[in-house]
Amino acid sequence: EVQLVEFGGGSVQAGGSLTLSCTASGFTSGDYAIGWFRQAPGKERERVSCVSSADSTRYYSDSVKGRFTISRDNAKRMVFLQMDSLKPEDTGVYYCAGTGRRVLPSPHLKDYEYWGQGTQVTVSS
Repeated sequence: EVQLVEFGGGSVQAGGSLTLSCTASGFTSGDYAIGWFRQAPGKERERVSCVSSADSTRYYSDSVKGRFTISRDNAKRMVFLQMDSLKPEDTGVYYCAGTGRRVLPSPHLKDYEYWGQGTQVTVSS
């Protein structure tokens, strides 16, 4: 059974930093892409960043480009999202999502069949 567990959320002031982590267990091989998505109250879930299974391809949404960095440690089966220069509009529940059906990342929610429970990030002004 595949399980994704996020941790590292919290409350910070604007301009601060947080690092989110996601542990991925249960994939039968190392070939799985991971994406980070977020959902603010009253808004649809949106892509933040995603990474290929080999960590060779990374995508970022325009709203976080230059401020967030995604990385992964396949030996530890972990994916990280370093978030710097946080803004109040970054507030939301952040979800780690995984797919064993593709090695390249996808910006589309529908392409991910496994989801974590989410972790809250709150950025105050």
